[in-house]
Amino acid sequence: MKVLGIVGWSGSGKTTLIEALLPRLRGFGLSVSTVKHAHHGFDMDRPGKDSHRHRLAGARETLVVSGTRWALLHEAGGDLAPLPALLDRLAPVDLVLVEGFKTHPFPKLEVYRSALGKPPIWPGEAAVEAIATDAAGMGAVRAAPEHMSVLDLNEPDAIAAWVRARLAA
Repeated sequence: MKVLGIVGWSGSGKTTLIEALLPRLRGFGLSVSTVKHAHHGFDMDRPGKDSHRHRLAGARETLVVSGTRWALLHEAGGDLAPLPALLDRLAPVDLVLVEGFKTHPFPKLEVYRSALGKPPIWPGEAAVEAIATDAAGMGAVRAAPEHMSVLDLNEPDAIAAWVRARLAA
């Protein structure tokens, strides 16, 4: 399974880019799954719902099933599971887009916006293969190495084409 990380600072537009890429990649005939890292605890089920009650009562895993989808809730005990172990739980697909996990060793595309006032991630992260930025960020990424692609964040068709070409390589 091929993996591509979509990394960047909070508020840079990672989720928005993934939302734009998914239909385009599917349009190329690719099957794509996603993994999203959350920095804080989260709940997918609401208080009062049976699955929430099961979890609070001590279930290690709760599988919620309907005719249109299913979700597995797993209590991790406070430790972040290793990304390879999480990827092993996914059904086989052509590509997994991983939002977050910016320090894990897999190929990455950085979403960079200079307006956030944060430095680019790529200088300290060798696995970044491309940077998607807006016009304001172009000046900050001019020093990117020649092998690193610089993509226009406002051109999701071009970014999707880059991802497709990368998969074919």
